[in-house]
Amino acid sequence: MKIVEAVWLLIQFLIWYNLVFPVVLLIIYSIRGKDKLAPAHAVAPEHPDYAIIVTAYEYTQQLPAVVSSLLELDYQRFHIYVVADKCDITGLHFPADRVSLLRPEQTLGSNTRSHFYAIRHFIRPHSHLTIIDSDNLTDTQYLNELNVYFKAGFQAVQGVREAKNLDSTYACLDAARDIYYHFYDGKVLFGAGSSATLAGSGMAFTTALYKECLGHLDVTGAGFDKVLQDGIVSRKYRIAFAEKAIVYDEKTTGSDQLVKQRARWINTWFKYFALGFKIFFSGLTSFNWNQALFGLVLLRPPLFIFLILSVFFMLINLFISIPVAFMWFVGLCVFVIGFYISLKSSHTDSRIYQSLVNIPKFISFQLLALLNARKANQISVATRSSQTDHKQI
Repeated sequence: MKIVEAVWLLIQFLIWYNLVFPVVLLIIYSIRGKDKLAPAHAVAPEHPDYAIIVTAYEYTQQLPAVVSSLLELDYQRFHIYVVADKCDITGLHFPADRVSLLRPEQTLGSNTRSHFYAIRHFIRPHSHLTIIDSDNLTDTQYLNELNVYFKAGFQAVQGVREAKNLDSTYACLDAARDIYYHFYDGKVLFGAGSSATLAGSGMAFTTALYKECLGHLDVTGAGFDKVLQDGIVSRKYRIAFAEKAIVYDEKTTGSDQLVKQRARWINTWFKYFALGFKIFFSGLTSFNWNQALFGLVLLRPPLFIFLILSVFFMLINLFISIPVAFMWFVGLCVFVIGFYISLKSSHTDSRIYQSLVNIPKFISFQLLALLNARKANQISVATRSSQTDHKQI
């Protein structure tokens, strides 16, 4: 009986610690001080030559706006590669000296395949590459802000994906979630001495590192960024977080889109979360703080899953153990405080605060997504954005 009780308490602790872990990270971050640039271990070019890779799948309506935004970057050494996979490109016209419009003869159906298709068509050997979604817009200083970290010796950098649209409750809640993750999995995690997690776009790497990590793999379906960050951190590199390198990302606006998108994300977590064990134990055995901390973060369930489980365990313990129920209540309070801190530290739009009352409804759609997670990659290969475009997965 004692063994059963011990297992029961252990299971609860493994969920409970996720509630307080972000605040623990914040304390570590505060003790260590703010982001510290690593000493340069490798010679970085003064002005890196960037390949900007934009991938589109089936739909191209937003590409003119994306390319127009990129052409306004306050930087000279870059070339844009638009990979229009399974797209009609007859109406697309871009300045040939700045943009290469690539239309693969065979459908690629994968982000990484599109990236390497662009790499094989580089007009010159770019030292760095950055990945932009087909609905992103970029701040004019985006590349200059990335350069701060590349010049400091980092070989991988994640920027910030701010909301391009806040025109619905779902978009606002999607933006709130992104703010939370950018703060804790980006700024705080990096500032605590580990690596920022990758977000799928608004990220940049030395071309050599990207090819080293993914060149021998054929990653299909959602989650190439999970495989990529595993390859980077496993090689003992840190992924820097550049909070001023901003791309503006299209947020989810409809419930159907939300369910399909989250179903793929949940599917991705179940598919790749075990990589966290590998990185965590590698960090323990090699005394590598970056890997150990990063591995713990990868093992964390999606936000809505551990929140629902936390409430469930708290309610169950009202009938089993009041002290344990009280600990769950404390943990949930700590999480709420931590969530509020992330919003207050990030210049959050007032519409996002107003949308928070709809969190229960938002979570209910994610539960529906959980039920569809197993067949997520069969539901749709591309997700329609709130306007006209699709995102490749």
